[in-house]
Amino acid sequence: MRASFSRTAIMLGFALCCSITMADVKLPNIFTDSMVLQRDQENAVWGKASAGEAVAVHIGSQKKSATADSDGNWKVMLDPMSVGEPLELIVKGQNEIRITDVLVGEVWICSGQSNMQWSINASNNVDLEKASANYPNIRMINFPQVGVQEPIWSHDDRKWMVCNPQNVGNFSAVGYFFARQLHQTLGVPIGMINNAWGGSACEAWINRETLSADPQFKPLIARWEENEQRVAELTGKGELNEEEKKQLGGLQNQMRGNSRPGNIYNGVLKSHLGYGIRGSIWYQGESNAGRAYQYRELFPLMISSWRKEWGQGDFPFYWVQLADFMAENSEPMDSAWAELREAQTMTMAKLPNTGQAVIIDIGEGKDIHPRNKVDVGMRLARWALANEYGLSISYRSPEYQSMELQGNQIVLSFAHVDGGWRPFDTNELHGFTIAGEDKKFVNARATLMQDGRIAVSADSVAEPKSVRYAWANNPKVNLYDRSDLPLTPFRTDDWPGVTINSH
Repeated sequence: MRASFSRTAIMLGFALCCSITMADVKLPNIFTDSMVLQRDQENAVWGKASAGEAVAVHIGSQKKSATADSDGNWKVMLDPMSVGEPLELIVKGQNEIRITDVLVGEVWICSGQSNMQWSINASNNVDLEKASANYPNIRMINFPQVGVQEPIWSHDDRKWMVCNPQNVGNFSAVGYFFARQLHQTLGVPIGMINNAWGGSACEAWINRETLSADPQFKPLIARWEENEQRVAELTGKGELNEEEKKQLGGLQNQMRGNSRPGNIYNGVLKSHLGYGIRGSIWYQGESNAGRAYQYRELFPLMISSWRKEWGQGDFPFYWVQLADFMAENSEPMDSAWAELREAQTMTMAKLPNTGQAVIIDIGEGKDIHPRNKVDVGMRLARWALANEYGLSISYRSPEYQSMELQGNQIVLSFAHVDGGWRPFDTNELHGFTIAGEDKKFVNARATLMQDGRIAVSADSVAEPKSVRYAWANNPKVNLYDRSDLPLTPFRTDDWPGVTINSH
């Protein structure tokens, strides 16, 4: 009796021990039913299990295996696959996970702040868009908005959605219109990973260690360190008065928010960083407009850091330049938004395989969220279709190239003007200003020349030094090339702007 009891106790103890130490194989939520895998390249599949547990991954004719490390992490690399019938992804360890309706096609990140987050539900012609959204080979996954300093491994309540009239309203509008154009043109499945967060600042999308290691961002990090120190002081103080409680609450909200360095990188991006993609589209900058000169370095750092950590080389990264917004002004003025647009344009020269969709013509002065997202998605799709998929189409907006002083006028030359110029609505060119040595800009007269150059002058400026175009929050402009791509805002000078000392 005693021996039998001892054996039973041992067996129960062993079973209890196993139930505690053996963990089910788990996958992060980027791996769910209806997911899309990037075609023609290796794709990572990763997850968690018990330390030392053997894990097998099956898809199609492939079988891959891995052993979980001491922390329970494992990863396999799937061989490149081509577009075909829906597949099943099976992951086996102590348990088994089956993921169905897996497609192979093109996968893109759609990221940024509210104008990328902006849904089909809030865009133009929502009833028509929903009625025609029968695209089962377009899929999207929306990630939640979580701001933390420690990496989040998975967001378990978010799954891939198949595009149909019932759920397309929750798709990112820019992401959807981009995907639809690619799908209609290429005839392959398109997967969009939507992790945009309204109001987010660029620094929140960057690994904080990366930011801290760069001396030029020391003031940015220092501001947040002061706030963090104050939170620590208040939480450790014990009894707080009403003013301190209010201050603590406000600071704690900031700590969880979308501007703190590293917050979105950890709370959102890390859960799917490394998933196989073709590239990324991005719409952000409004929250950084007051620090436009800083954005000249901050934005390229973000792109470079993403590329480095993703491990897919210099994957394509295309963004939307800020639209026109706020009140129109009849006279030239300084503009932080113009300086942010300039910083975005400059990024193309700093990093390879980057591009910018110019939308200076389709914003809304009264609304920071213009409802026309179709043209935004189409202009981004032009970049991808031309550069990634080999279509012979126009994709890059005309850009300022050089200037020549000719008496009392400045003659401008341009690059990427496809088929010549097409002023919209009237033959008169709008949006040009000119200044002399005094740096006081006035509205200018602009004339198209037969060779495609543009001559700019003003009666009150006898000795001009600089020309600017669309240099305002909400400029009145009307110049396109024959492919209906608007001229990129520019200035010929490098005089200090209003945000030069903002950090």
